[in-house]
Amino acid sequence: MSSRALSPARLVALVCIAQIFVQLGAGYWPVVLPDMLGRWHLSNGEAGWITSAFYAAYMLSVPVLVTLTDRIDAKRRPSTIADDNGDGYFRTSETCDLDHADPFVAAINARLDAFAGIATAHGEPIQGQRYSVGQEFKAHTDYFDPKGADFARYCAVAGNRTWTLMVYLDQPAAGGATRFTRIGKTVQPETGKLLAWNNRLSPGQPNPASIHHGMKVRSGVKHVITKWYRERPWG
Repeated sequence: MSSRALSPARLVALVCIAQIFVQLGAGYWPVVLPDMLGRWHLSNGEAGWITSAFYAAYMLSVPVLVTLTDRIDAKRRPSTIADDNGDGYFRTSETCDLDHADPFVAAINARLDAFAGIATAHGEPIQGQRYSVGQEFKAHTDYFDPKGADFARYCAVAGNRTWTLMVYLDQPAAGGATRFTRIGKTVQPETGKLLAWNNRLSPGQPNPASIHHGMKVRSGVKHVITKWYRERPWG
């Protein structure tokens, strides 16, 4: 059986059709709007501003997110883990070390630092991750196990990881959720959603409740960027 690559025009058309279906969920706001007018005592003008802000924010964010996925795809490599546990399928995603000399990446980094309220010097360079169908990162913590064989290698200079900021750049058709297994919380990927968590309870005391599973993508592709912060200045 021969295979034929999609033409650019057909690929664009398919992406547009898929996006239409994704945006069907946005129809929920018009449904609840009449009730919100009464509950929030909104005028029609105020309701209009809220609706326009919702769609404008989405339209403005998409070019930024797509630009990042292009950079990840161009320089991705197999992901690795610390303290190898012998499971060759423990982390099957791909990783990209984004170039902080790139003004676009530097601008994203500055926004994440401002959101976190943490000094830039304490941050690791942003990484991008790509998950295709069947790929996952089994339950793990972002902090390094103080008793692990690789602890000194990764933490001798900057100390352990304190905070994680992760942004979903797109939304796979199925799967790809982030499940915090200890607390039973599952976060579904949504384009532009930022997820943040604390990797320690206090200085020197890791937070075991932060263990999480990057679940398998069942259909489509998932891209995220991840920013980790350390106890001491990085590098």
